[in-house]
Amino acid sequence: MKVFHAQSQLSQYLQPLKQALQTIGFVPTMGALHNGHLSLLQQALSENDVAVVSIFVNPTQFNNAEDLAKYPRTLDRDVALLETLSDKIIVYAPSVDDIYEGNTVAKSFDYDGLDNEMEGSNRPGHFNGVGTIVKKLFEIVQPNNAYFGEKDFQQLQIIRKMVEKNKMNINVIGCPIFREANGLAMSSRNERLSAQAKEKAAVIYKTLHTAKSLFIEKDIVQAEQFVKETFANEADFDLEYFVIADEVSLKTATQKTAHTKYRAFIVVHVEGIRLIDNIALN
Repeated sequence: MKVFHAQSQLSQYLQPLKQALQTIGFVPTMGALHNGHLSLLQQALSENDVAVVSIFVNPTQFNNAEDLAKYPRTLDRDVALLETLSDKIIVYAPSVDDIYEGNTVAKSFDYDGLDNEMEGSNRPGHFNGVGTIVKKLFEIVQPNNAYFGEKDFQQLQIIRKMVEKNKMNINVIGCPIFREANGLAMSSRNERLSAQAKEKAAVIYKTLHTAKSLFIEKDIVQAEQFVKETFANEADFDLEYFVIADEVSLKTATQKTAHTKYRAFIVVHVEGIRLIDNIALN
């Protein structure tokens, strides 16, 4: 398995593959890989000649310094896990200096307001950090296709907007959320949960499913009330927000409109860990 730590070495290796018109599938990650990441890579391997995965904990998308410090960094284990999938995967695991070249600052992006909703309003500047690193990685790897999990659905829509605005010739492909056996959305942050908390966190997905039924059979207000009441009665959980929004604009919805796709978004804290999830409603 090829592992590169410098963008110059990666670019040199990829150049003849591009000249041979081989297609490149790219999966950007922050490491601490799990089966959700592997599912993205399996799709990239099946749909492209070459699959590249980046492993980089990006400092400019963290609002909380403690969260950045605690984020798991497990490169050796990640590479070993990738080798169980395929020895043909190319790994790019750069340092902060290799990416930012001594200027670790996020650039500003215009996402047509997508960044003002939900995560954007709760984490100021977060999506500028995301746009900065993803654009930089796209410029380094120059993939044909890039794969992102729908767990971070707002991020997925924002990356699509960034690609559109910057006229980048890259297909951004959203992939279904990969879940634990109990329904908990797989996340690198799950590693920090106790076994008991991980099991109890099944309530998040279960609650989303019931909220979906209430949305379909009744209305948005009753779905929202149910979620708030559920977590008010869960002493170990702190509900940060639950929002039903238009999938395209990400604007919060107050009533259903015909021919509009809706999605429910939730953020819950347990044991000090911030867990996010979402579900398509129609």
